[in-house]
Amino acid sequence: MQLNKEQVLQALSNVEEPDLKKDLVTLNMIQDIHIEGNKLSFSVILTTPACPLKGLIENACRNAISHFISPDVEVSINMTSRVTTQKNTGVPGVKNIIAVASGKGGVGKSTVAANLALGLAATGASVGLIDADIYGPSVPIMFGLEGARPQASQVNGKTRIEPIEKYGIKLLSIGFFTDPNQPVPWRGPMVSTAVKQLFNDADWGELDYLVVDLPPGTGDIHITVTQSFPIAGAVVVTTPQDVALADAKKGVGMFMMDAINVPVLGVIENMSYFTPAELPENKYYIFGQGGGLKLAQMIDAPFLGEIPLVKSISESGDAGKPVVLSEDGIMNKAFMHIAERVAQQVSIFNAKAPDGVNVVNH
Repeated sequence: MQLNKEQVLQALSNVEEPDLKKDLVTLNMIQDIHIEGNKLSFSVILTTPACPLKGLIENACRNAISHFISPDVEVSINMTSRVTTQKNTGVPGVKNIIAVASGKGGVGKSTVAANLALGLAATGASVGLIDADIYGPSVPIMFGLEGARPQASQVNGKTRIEPIEKYGIKLLSIGFFTDPNQPVPWRGPMVSTAVKQLFNDADWGELDYLVVDLPPGTGDIHITVTQSFPIAGAVVVTTPQDVALADAKKGVGMFMMDAINVPVLGVIENMSYFTPAELPENKYYIFGQGGGLKLAQMIDAPFLGEIPLVKSISESGDAGKPVVLSEDGIMNKAFMHIAERVAQQVSIFNAKAPDGVNVVNH
């Protein structure tokens, strides 16, 4: 049997990317086809290294070659990725900005933002995290960086802030520039200027994702960030009880306002249930059940997952090592699942955007 490139592309045109609803060839996701006798190798360029459907797509490619060409072809597939983006995030080198928000404080939003950023990095993506919660910055404590001060460098005559790197991601927090023992009595314009500097005056380099931990509620910082920078999408964090859901709905409503118009990537429910360490199969729904899912259905957005109420989350944050880095299988699995789902939704929204960029042309 004489294999050729056209046969391969024809066979693989029968494989659909499950999220983007088009075939891999049309999406230009098949590259580097090499044929030697009955040996075939090629690369599949996914839209994110965090793609939760990687195994499914690889199996579909193997089945397509076997079915449409021959089961005797020896197939070697390199599953790689190039993160999609919209044309301009407003921050040089940054492909996607992801906002993490909550309607009220105390729902674990900063914990979710930190573990989401680390989860994305664990899949192979390049990631940064901005702690824009000016009144209660958590990143210095959660990453064991109390008292840390970023370095400054001169680039083309301009002073640039060097983000601090830890656990494989780049970090900037308002807390790096303020006294942790003193309140920050800043008016709106000062707050907006300070937050913009974390984006504009920092040397972020090349990032696939820049995660932004917004303050609770819907205030100056939210308006500044969403109107100054094209946000790939927002993740809304809530807890199951009705009072948290009522506030989360307001947060979602803000992103949907015409003047802001930021896609809601989905809802994450934190503190969903309690699981005792000695009874890992048991779930106790202390704060009610299904509230996050109900909110997601109400706003027609994906439900990205549940995070259990486990003591190790707070202990890890206080110890300066977020729980996704730990060996706690339940927590690691929960946050990695959420990271994959968030990356998946970013890719879907980028594909829908009128100014989106093809995965392999960026």
